[in-house]
Amino acid sequence: MTDQQNENITSDSELVEETPKTFAQLGVMEQLCEACEKVGYKAPTQIQAVSIPWALQGRDIIGLAQTGSGKTAAFAIPILQALWDAPSPLFACVLAPTRELAFQISETFESLGAAIGARSLVIVGGMDMMTQSIALSKKPHIIVCTPGRLQDHLENTKGFSLRTIKYLVMDEADRLLDMDFGPKIEQILKLVPTERNTFLFSATMTSKVAKLQRASLRNPVKVEVSSKYSTVDKLVQNYMFFPYKLKDCYLVWLINEMAGKSFIVFSRTSNEVNRLSFLLRSLGIDAIPLYGQMTMDKRLGSLNKFKSGQRKILIATDVASRGLDIPMVDLVINYDMPSNSKDYIHRVGRTARAGRSGKSVTFVTQYDIEILQRIEAVIGKPMTELVCDKQEVILLQERVSEAQRIAANELKDISSKSNRKRKSNKEFAQDTEENSTKVSTVISEAKSSSAKKSSKKSKKNSR
Repeated sequence: MTDQQNENITSDSELVEETPKTFAQLGVMEQLCEACEKVGYKAPTQIQAVSIPWALQGRDIIGLAQTGSGKTAAFAIPILQALWDAPSPLFACVLAPTRELAFQISETFESLGAAIGARSLVIVGGMDMMTQSIALSKKPHIIVCTPGRLQDHLENTKGFSLRTIKYLVMDEADRLLDMDFGPKIEQILKLVPTERNTFLFSATMTSKVAKLQRASLRNPVKVEVSSKYSTVDKLVQNYMFFPYKLKDCYLVWLINEMAGKSFIVFSRTSNEVNRLSFLLRSLGIDAIPLYGQMTMDKRLGSLNKFKSGQRKILIATDVASRGLDIPMVDLVINYDMPSNSKDYIHRVGRTARAGRSGKSVTFVTQYDIEILQRIEAVIGKPMTELVCDKQEVILLQERVSEAQRIAANELKDISSKSNRKRKSNKEFAQDTEENSTKVSTVISEAKSSSAKKSSKKSKKNSR
């Protein structure tokens, strides 16, 4: 490997057979090879095989890879090996666009780094700042952060800085910039040492990502394992075509048909996620929701139940479509068509991850045909229609209609409780304001009365 300016290393499906069979062949030390085996990494993925040797040589990396390719381990392994060679607190900082992804990245560091005593800390919004400040004072080796909360601590937590950071990682960089974290990242870049290693990983190379690369990386190696924006080869992509009014019936039929498998069902809105969760539960099907408006504890609770296998069905908005590493997802169902082709690719990327096979089924109604055609054009292959016995679906209508009624009532109850809470908060605020006004009036009158008495007393004394 020569030290040229901005090497471009591309690996495609034709080079799979040349991929090293073991992590040891990449130069990974024995303790980490054993850790990889324990967590189920049987062999390096393409992005790992191409990027890890460069990272171990101390080079900055731009990693472009399709979703589900094993990007997290591609940067975690070199960082942990460098930490073993020269241990120090606050050794690496990883920036992630979402709280869920931050927790997933931290879990990877914890599981791979357990053998060498690596400690990781998640710093994200929605959690208590003081608790995080105390945890930071204990000097973990790796911090995994959302940019906003990291900036909060840099400005407000006494004694905390990034002066000792040896590695900076920006994961899902395209999404970091799409979410308008750009200004915060610029501020963070001013506070990290210039003598550091930087890894930038992204699904796509946008103009914003290219600008960030120029500002933050030195003489980087560009590693690309897919020359086009596509889905993985081991993903079987199907669609089902039916009238819009039968959508719920087809969902129930498909879940029953593949009972025992793990599903992620994607819908567009949080309201629809809740409705589908209630509908399936009323039919005796355990389903848990995941969407952005949930509290952090509830979101992590849903994720952990699904990842541990306690629940087999996760109903989610696109908050779960990017970055989350849930190893064993058998089927992704696009209940609602995604708004664009990129969202489709990220959704179906929740299955067939890291070399495993998987399946996706996209629901297509009379209103979705044009979107289907656009997606097929982008992924460069037609989806196969999944046919079923329509009579079996029709037989579900009565039960599903009753479940729809129950779900609608559940949503009304939630809406009523929410409205009552808002009304109560509003009345409390009004009462507080009225009481404050009354208190102010009493104080003002008391002051006025006192002033009058003082004036009379003064006049009396002068006489």
